[in-house]
Formats: sequence, C-alpha cells, structure tokens
Amino acid sequence: MGGSAMSGGVMSGSDGSPTIPVAVLGATGIVGQRLVRMLDGHALFHLEEVVGSERRAGRHYAGATPWAIGGDPPPGAGALRLLAPGEPLRSPLVLSALPAAVAKETELALARSGYVVCTNASAHRMRADTPLIVPEVNGEAISAIAAQPWSRAGGALVANPNCVVVGLAMALAPIQRAFGIESATVVTLQALSGAGLSGLNAVEVAGNVIPGIRGEEEKIGPELNKILEADIEVSVAVNRVPVLDGHTAHVFCKLRTPTTHLDAARVLRDFRPRLEPGSLPTLPARPLAVRTEPDRPQPRLDANAEGGMAVTVGRIRAASPPHDLALVVGVHNGIRGAAGACLANAELCLAHRGAGSLIVRNKDVGDR
Repeated sequence: MGGSAMSGGVMSGSDGSPTIPVAVLGATGIVGQRLVRMLDGHALFHLEEVVGSERRAGRHYAGATPWAIGGDPPPGAGALRLLAPGEPLRSPLVLSALPAAVAKETELALARSGYVVCTNASAHRMRADTPLIVPEVNGEAISAIAAQPWSRAGGALVANPNCVVVGLAMALAPIQRAFGIESATVVTLQALSGAGLSGLNAVEVAGNVIPGIRGEEEKIGPELNKILEADIEVSVAVNRVPVLDGHTAHVFCKLRTPTTHLDAARVLRDFRPRLEPGSLPTLPARPLAVRTEPDRPQPRLDANAEGGMAVTVGRIRAASPPHDLALVVGVHNGIRGAAGACLANAELCLAHRGAGSLIVRNKDVGDR
C-alpha cells in the first residue's frame, strides 16, 4: 500500500483536544461496520477513511455497504468515499478488519511504511514480534512494538486475539494468577455473526448445531497461552449455534493450587485492570461481570453488558475429577471479541506512544 502515514483533517474531541484520524480496512464487513459505529463520537479518534474491495471502491460508504448491525451508518461515515485496496492513506492509525489471507501482506506493508496498524485478523497473531493483547490482561506487552523491525519508521503492528479467546483470557487471567491452571477443557457455542456476512445460510443453521468451525479450534490454545504467558494444556471443541450475537464457552480447569469455587468467584469479582483509569475510553472500569444465577450467562441477556465490552462469567462451581473448577464465559463476539478489542488496542497504542508520535505529516500524499 503506497504512501506513508500522515495526519488527515484534524478534528477536536469533546474536551477540545485534537483527535487522531483513523482508516478502517475491510470497512464493509460486519467487524468493519462495528468499528465504523464505535468510532462515531470517539473521544480520541475520528474516522477519516474507509477501505473496501475494488468492486465497491469509489462509492459512498452508506450506499456501498450492506449494513447488517442494526440502524444506519453514522452520517459522517456514510458520506465518505470508499477507497480501494492500495490507495494511499492520510490516516496514521489503521484499524484492520481484513480477512486473514488479505491482511497478511497488506498489514505488513502498512507497518513498514510507518503506519500504526491494529488488527483483528489472525494473520500475525502468533508472530514472535507481534504483541497479542487484551489490554486489561497483558497491556504491558505493548512495549514490544519498540523492537519491531518497522519501529524506526514509526510503524507498529498490534493484534487482538480470536473472539472466543478474548473472553477466555479475561475470565482465566485472574484464576491463573491466583491459583495457576494446569489444563483447561473448553466447549464453545458460537454465534452466527462470527461467520461474517458471507457465512452460513439460514438452511444450514435453523434449528441446528454445527459441531465444527474450520480453523477455529487450533487458534484457541496457542493464543490463550501467548496472552497469559502460560503453558496451559487446552482441549477445545467448537460449535456454531443459531444465536445472532454472543459466544458462550463452558470451561473446565485443573488448577495447580486447588481452591473452592467461592474463592474463585471472589478472585473474579475482585479483578481490576492494570491500566490508568480513563486512559482507554472504550473499556469499562469493571471488565468482568460475575453472575450468581444458575442459568447465566445467556447471549440474549448478557452479550451487551457494558455496551458489549464486558465479559460475563457465571455457573462458577466445583468440577468432577480430573478438573477442579467449572465456569461459563459469555462474550459479545462482534464488540468485545473483535471491533472493540481492536479499538481498545488502538487506544493502548496512543496511551503508550502519545499523540505526537501518531500525527506525522507527509506532503507526498495530497488531497483526494
């Protein structure tokens, strides 16, 4: 992708300070749509550019996008001209909702050209030099961007994990820190929206459960261990279920230091992120919601906790051997598990680097 990072039209936040221009790649897909919505009125960023496929390029975003997340595109976003892949970007910060195959080269090219790239794609999550971040759990890993080969050009590449892993990492991090986890068995019930706009059709999923999602099971263990800096033996079975939004995971843990389910629940309730309060406005102050009802969490009731950015944990109980502890984790796959995770990582980059490092001028990229 040609050109290097540059500030676009400077706008002001609610406190009068300038906001950072942002480009969204893959803006017409479901995750891209959620990013566009979440950037509307954001305190630190404003949407400057939207990038889609060649066949949609040149049209206004509102007319080119099969809007699928309810309501309408924000008016300011809807009026933007959709850019084609490879067009120079004015925005120094890029949020990527690209498919993994496309993201692999595109994101590297942008980082090498001096852009700060926060990606939801799986292409670079397991690269040794790419921090895989859930800010409340391992936000300190952002310091690794200083050692990336493109850092001298001002570029960075930061990834958020798989949508199930975000919820698992949030729920298991306090337990891992307090008691240690030797192994975990995970069974997921994953919502239809996780398959994207071109995913499963109604005939496949109506009244049905599909016991397998291609490429999903093998991501969960390695990504979870990278975030937790652990060596947990993870066994996974994934299922697609006829739920619109909200992934659910049943988790059974063997602990290194066995404890009661009451102590585990207390540790989860007491969890607070190691972050400066208010520094990442997308994140709630309490990212874990612990439910005591015997039938929660449920996607319909809990996926939108804290605007979809909280992870809900319930059914915390003793488990039969060889496990010690069982719990159920609920996460909004499209918000906390994808768009919101990517946006929070962008906020973390800004907090780590400062606004001055993100606004770089390049006279080679002119007005469009």
